[in-house]
Amino acid sequence: MAVSSSSPSASAHLRIDAVSVSFPDRRVLTDVSFVVSPGDRVGLIGENGSGKSTLLRVAAGLLSPDAGAARVVGGQDGTSAVGLLHQEAPFAPSMTVHEAIETTVAPIRAAVAAVDHSAQALAEAPQDAEVGRAYAHALDVAERLDAWSVDARISTMLVGLGLASVPGERRTGELSGGQRSRLSLAWLLLRDPDVLLLDEPTNHLDDAATEVVTSLVDLDPAPIPHRLADEVREDGPGSGIGVTRFSGTYSDYLVSRAEARLRWERRYRDEQDELRRLRAGVQDNQQVGHVNWKPRTESRIAKKFYGDRNAKVVARRVNDARARLETLEKEQVRRPPEELAFAGLTASGVPTVTSPEDDGPLLTASEVHVPGRLAPVSLALGAGDRLLVTGANGAGKSTLLRLISGGLAPVSGTLNLLSRQRVGLLGQDVTIALSHEDGSERTVSEAYTEAVGAERAERTPLSTFGLLSGSDEHRPVGALSLGQRRRLELAILLADPPELLLLDEPTNHLSLPLVTALERAIGEYPGTVVIASHDRWIRERWAGARLDLEAESTG
Repeated sequence: MAVSSSSPSASAHLRIDAVSVSFPDRRVLTDVSFVVSPGDRVGLIGENGSGKSTLLRVAAGLLSPDAGAARVVGGQDGTSAVGLLHQEAPFAPSMTVHEAIETTVAPIRAAVAAVDHSAQALAEAPQDAEVGRAYAHALDVAERLDAWSVDARISTMLVGLGLASVPGERRTGELSGGQRSRLSLAWLLLRDPDVLLLDEPTNHLDDAATEVVTSLVDLDPAPIPHRLADEVREDGPGSGIGVTRFSGTYSDYLVSRAEARLRWERRYRDEQDELRRLRAGVQDNQQVGHVNWKPRTESRIAKKFYGDRNAKVVARRVNDARARLETLEKEQVRRPPEELAFAGLTASGVPTVTSPEDDGPLLTASEVHVPGRLAPVSLALGAGDRLLVTGANGAGKSTLLRLISGGLAPVSGTLNLLSRQRVGLLGQDVTIALSHEDGSERTVSEAYTEAVGAERAERTPLSTFGLLSGSDEHRPVGALSLGQRRRLELAILLADPPELLLLDEPTNHLSLPLVTALERAIGEYPGTVVIASHDRWIRERWAGARLDLEAESTG
C-alpha cells in the first residue's frame, strides 16, 4: 500500500503507529505507521484487497488492531471526532431518508433536550449549585455542537447534495446508488468530524455530487485520508502489507511506483544470480577439497603438497561462501508479486459471443416509463452497438438497465429483445452471496463453480481472467474486499459472455489499473454493450453512442 500526501505540517493530527491486523485466513497489515498532519490530504492507494478499508476502520476506531494503535491528537477541547464514509451505506435499506438523517443528528437532539431538562431543573432549584453546574455543562456541549442551527444545517446539506426533492418518507433502499451515496455523505458531514476518512467517496456519484466531494477535500481543514486506487507493496504470502510514502500528485506517484518496482525487480534478479553462483561455488569447492579428490596431472609428491595446501584454501573459501550464502538466504529480497492483469475476453478458454443471424435491431424500446424512477425513453440497439447511458443521480440509469435485462417491467411503453439473445447484467451493487443456503462458509472457487456450472468452470477456470490471485480462490467469499467480490462477479458474468452485456457503474470498487484494462476489454467485446456510468475516465474516452437521461419532473 502506498501513501500519497502533500502539505506536511509540524503538528500531528492523525497518527498510525505500527498497526498490524490479521484475519483468520491471512495477515492484512504489517507494522503500518504514518502521520497525517492538520490540513493534510492523504490518499491511501492500493490494489483491491490490500487493506485500505481495514486501515480506515482501524483509524476510525471501529476495528482493534492485533498490534499498534491509531489515535487522533487535538480537536475540540482535546477530544476529536473521526468520521468514516463507508463504501456501503451506514443505514438499513428499510430506514427512511428522514430516519437516516435523524440517527446522525441524534447526539445534537439529545444535547438540546439536556439543556431543556437542566434549564427546567434550574428554574425549580435556582440556588442548587450542582444543578447550576449541570445546566452550564449541558449548555456548553450544545453550543459546541451548534445545536440550535441543526435544522438549518440539515436543509442546507440536503440542498447542496441534491437531496432536497427526495421525500423524507422514502426508504433508503428505494434510492438510486448515487442518492444513497449522497445521503451517506450528508450523514457523515452533519456529524462535523475533526478527521474525515473517505472510503471510495465518488462511487455512484454524478458530476455535481463529485464536485461537492472535491470541494470538501480542497477546503476542509481536517486531514482527509481517502482511498484512490492502485498500488500494493506485498512482501510475500502471509507477510501482510506495509506502507510506502510518496509525495506529490497521483501522476508523480505513478512514475515513482514504476521506478520503485524496477529497482525491486533488479535487486531481486541480481541477488538470485549471486545465490546461484554461491550455491554452485560451495558445491564445487567441497568436491575439490574432498579427501578422495584426485588431480589428473600432478605427480605423487606434488599431489600431497598441493593437496594439503588446497584443502586449507578450499576450506576457507567454502566457509566464507557458506556464511555469505546463509546471510543472503536469511535476508534475501523477496520476489516481487505477480501483478494481476485482466485478460478480458482474449484469453484462451473464454467462449466466443455469437452474432445474431438477423440484420434487424437487437433491441427496441418505445416510451418505456417507470413513474418516479424513469421518464419515458426510446432507443434501438443493433448487434455490436456500444451505448453509454449517462445522467444525474436518480435519472433512471439503473432502472433502464434492469428493464433491458428483464428484471423489471415498464409501467407503460414497449420493450422488445431479439429472441435467443442472452443478456448479462453486472449491477452497480455487489450482491454475491457470502455463504451457502445452509449458512456454511462458501469459498471463492465454490461460488464461481456454482454460478457458472462445473463443466464451464473446468473449461474456463477463474484464473483465466486474471482478476483474482490463485490463493484467493480458496478463501471464503466473505473474507474478500468489496473490490475483490466485484472482480468475482465480473468473472462469473464473462465466463459465459452474453450477446448483450449490461454494465451498471462497472468501475465502482475497482482499482485504476483494472479500470483501464476493463475499458480496453469493453472496446474489444464482440457483442453489444450498454454501460451506465458517471466515471469521467470512461466518458471522456467513449467512442460509441450516448444516451443522456434526465430525471422525471415532479411537476
